[in-house]
Amino acid sequence: MSRSGGDDLSEPAEPSAHTAHVPPARSGASSHRLPRLLAALCDRLPEDRIAVLEQLLDTVNGPDDPLLSRFSAAQSAAGLAQQLSEVIRVWRIEVPGMTGAGLALALATARSFPRPGPAQVAVSGPMSASIPARLTSGVALEVIRSADTSLLIASFAAHGAENVVTEIRRAVDRGVRVDLLLEESTQAAAAFAALPDHVHIWHRVGSSGVLHAKLIAADRHTALLGSANLTDRALSDNIELGVVLRDPHLLDPLVDHFHWLLAPENNVMRLA
Repeated sequence: MSRSGGDDLSEPAEPSAHTAHVPPARSGASSHRLPRLLAALCDRLPEDRIAVLEQLLDTVNGPDDPLLSRFSAAQSAAGLAQQLSEVIRVWRIEVPGMTGAGLALALATARSFPRPGPAQVAVSGPMSASIPARLTSGVALEVIRSADTSLLIASFAAHGAENVVTEIRRAVDRGVRVDLLLEESTQAAAAFAALPDHVHIWHRVGSSGVLHAKLIAADRHTALLGSANLTDRALSDNIELGVVLRDPHLLDPLVDHFHWLLAPENNVMRLA
C-alpha cells in the first residue's frame, strides 16, 4: 500500500522530544505502550478492518487530526472507540511528531508478523464496553470462511441461521470437507437439508446422553467454542458467551478428539 507524509525518519542528528521516530519493536522490556496497543488492535480486528484503519491513518497529519477523532467516535463495536481513543492518546504522548502515515506503517508491520492469535471473546445479546467482544453471528461466519480444507461443526439445536448455511455451502464449493455433528432429538439436521449430499451429518450412537457441544473448527487454526446453538436467536439475541481460539497447541488435541469421536471403531457417532 502507498504511504504518504513528510517526516524524514532517516535524520538521526539532534533528536528532540518532538522528533518523529518509529516506536520500538514489540518487547516485554519496552517502556512504550503504543506498540502494544497497535498489536492489540491487530489481535482484535479482522485484516480487512485493519486495512481500512491503515488507509485512514495515511490521510491524517497526527494524533490531533479531527478526522481521526471523528472516526474513533463513530465505531459501534463494544469498546472499540475507547481502544482507538487510547491509541490516539498514547500516540500524542509518546511520538507526537509521527505522522499518520508513520503510524499506518507501524500498524502494517505489527500485522505482518505471524504469531499465535490470542483468545477472543464472542457474545450474543446486549453488548457492553467492559471487554472487547464481537457478536457471535459475525464471528461464526468469519471462522467458516477461514477454512481451507475442513470444517468441524457441532450443535445441539439448529434452525434458521441462513447465513451460516450459506457460508457452509460456499466452503463446500471451494473443496472444504464438512462434518456436522448434530443432536438427533432436536431435528437439527433439517436446518442443513439444502446442503449437498456429500456434507457429512453425524448423530450420536445410542441414548445414554445427548450431543450438547457447540463448536465451529476451521482446519486446525481457528475454533469458536461457546454456549450458542446454530439458531438465529442464539447467534444474535440470546445472552450467549463464546471464545475464539487460534493457538495450534490447543486446537490440535481438540480436533483430534472430535476425529476420535467420528471414528467408526469407537462407536460414538454414526452417519445420518
